[in-house]
Amino acid sequence: MFQGILLTQGPDKKTIATYGPLDEAQLPAGDVDVRVEYSTLNYKDALAVTGKGAIVRSWPLVPGIDLAGVVETSRDARWQPGDRVVVTGWGLGETHWGGLAQKARLKADWLLRLPAAYTTRQSMAIATAGFTAALAVMALQKHGLAPGDGEVLVTGAAGGVGSIAVALLAGLGYKAVASTGRPHESAYLESLGASRIIDRNELSSPGKPLQSERWAGVIDTVGSHTLANACAQTRWYGAVAACGLAQGGDFPATVMPFILRGVNLYGINSVFTDNATRERAWAMLAQHVDTAKLEQMTVEIGLSEVIDYAPRVLAGQVRGRTVVDVNR
Repeated sequence: MFQGILLTQGPDKKTIATYGPLDEAQLPAGDVDVRVEYSTLNYKDALAVTGKGAIVRSWPLVPGIDLAGVVETSRDARWQPGDRVVVTGWGLGETHWGGLAQKARLKADWLLRLPAAYTTRQSMAIATAGFTAALAVMALQKHGLAPGDGEVLVTGAAGGVGSIAVALLAGLGYKAVASTGRPHESAYLESLGASRIIDRNELSSPGKPLQSERWAGVIDTVGSHTLANACAQTRWYGAVAACGLAQGGDFPATVMPFILRGVNLYGINSVFTDNATRERAWAMLAQHVDTAKLEQMTVEIGLSEVIDYAPRVLAGQVRGRTVVDVNR
């Protein structure tokens, strides 16, 4: 038996989240059994746990899109007992049992060796949020954006993806501008490397389809009017990487920034990414995001606290990263 969070559906299809013992016989099919040490509580996880988003596609389900731990048994020659691994995406917490439990059974292809620079706890301070931020930065780099080309806007900057994006951009030498609706977090964002802070209200309301050029690049975690305005303010041949929808999944914009300024919009999907790309992203994070900054942006809770904590994530009351110690 092991402890975990299990999501089931009531007769009215309402999500029921319970914390308690699970049996290994309940684990889904897979090649490798992992003893989980740490997981995370992301925005997507909070939607799943509270039932406020259509995240779960297979019932019953253990939520949690991230996990880090140690291989216990393996039916695949690539993995041996004692190997330390990190897993993000691949449908965890959506279609396959995820990381918010003390054990997981996974496909061997999903596992990534824990980067030497990180402990399992530190890897979960990175996890999907940091990996997503890294993919967004890599998209801007591939586009040709270099440090010194101009300001790079990060929206939702006090959140998990935003915090790591700011720290990573600063570590690489870019001038990151942090947009947030939480002005009391200004000192926090500046400590991560933000060159200046702007109020999210500058971007969150309907705006003109083409606006004054401000940004050489953008990493947007918010969507909706914020993304539309960010595109409208991006400079000639600039790049926007879209990776979130905290404000909404709509995109109330016109094609004008794309056809009149040559702006490029890159969509970032961190769920189904090949392992070679994952390794490059993790290597960049290990080199350019200081572990002291990681600790600064991390809050740790126990597995038993997740269900009560999830609504706070949805309400925007949590900054940075929430790491879950599954053994308490």
